[in-house]
Amino acid sequence: MEIKIVKGNTFCIDTGMTYIPFYKINYREIIMLDSGYSNGEREGIAELLKTNNLKVAAIICTHAHMDHIGNNAYLKEKYKCTIVMPECEAISCSSIMNLKLYNNGCNLSEVAEYFGDMVCKTDIMIAPNQEIIYIYGIKFKIVHTPGHSPAHICIVTPDDVAYLGDALIGYEVMESAKMPYAYVLAEDLKSKEKLYDLKCSKYVVAHKNIYDDITELTKLIKDNIKFYKDTANSIYDIIARNRSMTMEEIFRAVTQNFNIQIDNRCKYSIMEMIVISYVQYLNEKGMLDLNMENGFYKYSKKISVYTNVN
Repeated sequence: MEIKIVKGNTFCIDTGMTYIPFYKINYREIIMLDSGYSNGEREGIAELLKTNNLKVAAIICTHAHMDHIGNNAYLKEKYKCTIVMPECEAISCSSIMNLKLYNNGCNLSEVAEYFGDMVCKTDIMIAPNQEIIYIYGIKFKIVHTPGHSPAHICIVTPDDVAYLGDALIGYEVMESAKMPYAYVLAEDLKSKEKLYDLKCSKYVVAHKNIYDDITELTKLIKDNIKFYKDTANSIYDIIARNRSMTMEEIFRAVTQNFNIQIDNRCKYSIMEMIVISYVQYLNEKGMLDLNMENGFYKYSKKISVYTNVN
């Protein structure tokens, strides 16, 4: 792990898997933007902070996923830091029971086992229409980009550096990801389009790039949108080859077609949410019909429309 200079007082921790930005309040105190994964990143982050004599004063979180808030509770206990998060995301990770709302394929014990490190108390909640927040007197701009998660946000530091979290994914991830995650794909695509209007001096993508050229960012946005839509079209093609399919049949066919190996309930639950998001998107776009057949809801190709997401 290493610390990279982004601009001014804005830096980021390169964990190898992600970029975790932070803003220096002074020579010692920092405000982190997300806290990283507990499994595989915690020890390295802790050691890096200790080596560089840095104290976490606050953490502003983009969204409540394990790889972005996995160290919140740990750092809060260690540094007594302030946790800041979008309201909906904060509520979701306030207890194991609430976490189950977004991991309904797991029982409560499994949610505690797989996602327990996400549980933390949020001190300051960001409202859905809030565009500015002051932390220790320092102004951060908030850009609401829901879709990847219910209330995902991007954060702009006082150095005019935009941290995009998971609103976009980098090319390395696009090359390796078999199926990119979106909680509500239609909203996620709208949020990606919204980023065309975001004009900052630098942009940090959590997984995993730093851009200072708006032309490069514009290309990344365009390629992200195409990647997600191409994935949706591939799922559509699988369904269209069959007369009608239940969601379970679609899930089995999609995971086989994409060669996705599922070896535990946690991964099953996450993959199920991803597939459902794409299928519901295709239904919303009018490409799939949903009808009751013999007591089962089944999706089928809509005959009256051309079959492609543009």
